[in-house]
Amino acid sequence: MSELPAPIRTRVSEMLGIDYPIIQAPMGWIARSQLASAVSNAGGLGIIETSSGELDNVRRKISAMADLTDKPFGVNIAQMFVRDPSIVDFVVEQGVKFVTTSAGNPQQYTAQLKAAGLTVFHVVPTAAAALKAVAAGVDGLVVEGGEGGGFKNPRDVATMVLLPLVCSVVDVPIVGAGGICDGPTMAAAFALGAEGVQMGTRMVSAAESPVHDNWKQAIVEAAETDTVFLNRFGRPGLRALRTERSERLEREESVDLGEAFGNVLDLYFGGDLEAAIALSGQVAGRIGEVLPVADIINETITGFRAATSRIAAY
Repeated sequence: MSELPAPIRTRVSEMLGIDYPIIQAPMGWIARSQLASAVSNAGGLGIIETSSGELDNVRRKISAMADLTDKPFGVNIAQMFVRDPSIVDFVVEQGVKFVTTSAGNPQQYTAQLKAAGLTVFHVVPTAAAALKAVAAGVDGLVVEGGEGGGFKNPRDVATMVLLPLVCSVVDVPIVGAGGICDGPTMAAAFALGAEGVQMGTRMVSAAESPVHDNWKQAIVEAAETDTVFLNRFGRPGLRALRTERSERLEREESVDLGEAFGNVLDLYFGGDLEAAIALSGQVAGRIGEVLPVADIINETITGFRAATSRIAAY
């Protein structure tokens, strides 16, 4: 085994107790113990999702983490999908120390989570949302540009614009998200002010990702133009891989989420890319192969250091 890259010390890595400030995005049905433990074992931070609403299953996956890793991991609360009013109690009872909140008002859960001793980062798509989250008392932010996959602000802003803007108006630790898949993009995020990065699409396509190989292969074969933005005039917006289904939905002013996600499990685990929509970011156009998580993280850190050294030489 090749020697592991030396740890990177930032406020994010120190706060989370991890070697490398790389966080795996909390994708519904995907971000469970198989993938999250691989990320944590590789020195990043795995996240377990709750957006699927399958809390009994999620509880089992969180319990499974104890047998799969002795490293830190976190849980996400996607507020838009919360159907259990005791979601905070649920998360606290799992014994995790880190939570990301997203798709909702940061004032709703932050105080309760903080009172229970958890570290809280909120996901934001605008500078105004960042200021609101900091005022609510969060410990840090995930600043997510509109090129990322998944649920989006319909008035999307690219990471290159959003990340330095947010960094100029707040002083909490920031994780950059949207368009991050390797060392150079991690270095770019750090140059813009981030102290960590989040990867979604890159982790969906990882060897340990539980999704069907058809989805992984679609990411590998995608061009940089092979995503579509849905629900531009509704809420929430969605970025997904280009398929016949998503191209049809792209032309609609407002998208019914029930129609869009008609048969999620047939797509995620059955491999039918027309059964629902495959949430993926534009960075799919830069992903050329399926790799184990450990290789993704090691190559990212090595590439990050090479990129920062190259820049420092000018």
